[in-house]
Amino acid sequence: MPATPKQQFPGRPGDWVLYKDNQLIAFNKPAGLAVVPDKKGSPNLLQIGAAYAHHDLYPIHRLDRPVSGVVLFGKKASAQAKVSEQFQERTISKTYLAIVGERPKEDEATLVHFIREAKGNSSEVVDSSDKTAKRAELSYRYLGSSDRYHLLEIQLLTGRKHQIRAQLGAIGSPLRGDEKYGFKRGNTDKTIDLHAFTLAFDHPISGSRVELQAPLPDEPVWQAFSEIIAQLPAGA
Repeated sequence: MPATPKQQFPGRPGDWVLYKDNQLIAFNKPAGLAVVPDKKGSPNLLQIGAAYAHHDLYPIHRLDRPVSGVVLFGKKASAQAKVSEQFQERTISKTYLAIVGERPKEDEATLVHFIREAKGNSSEVVDSSDKTAKRAELSYRYLGSSDRYHLLEIQLLTGRKHQIRAQLGAIGSPLRGDEKYGFKRGNTDKTIDLHAFTLAFDHPISGSRVELQAPLPDEPVWQAFSEIIAQLPAGA
């Protein structure tokens, strides 16, 4: 059995639930919690969520362990397959919030890089001529600043490993706490300040659009931006 999340993560699994029905369940994953089992046997959302739901769960997508926010699971393999198709067809809408130490030169831009997997569970931006690299594209816009940091809203247009982390690092605006991609120091809990804020998809049975929004982490650096984020339009 996985270690109880009460010892390491805020609240209880029931507090993390954003949506549930007989097909799907979505959680607001705490930063630092793995989504699926790993070789270390760490606590993970798949097992914790299944214990909470009293039901086998089927992973649909992933978030990096240090990242917080929306994670969706199928309660049935058929639901998993139908929503996974939407990820592949890019009809899913995903919005992330990112806290960076250096404000980008442009307040709004689309970034295109070529990324390949590198040593140490990382990705690196390389020249487009590298045949092992894959095209990575995202759009961002600047939302505001606190005394020390800056908040960006990000929409992923492709889904590459560590894409947001690598692309923001490449333009000199690495995520707060993300030493792997150029931030000057790590967070004490080894998290990074990236939050999967919204997820919108078509329900696998009804076909209706489902829009989920994950509340911000209860951390001072995030709460400093709460008024700015509260002004974002619904579904942003």
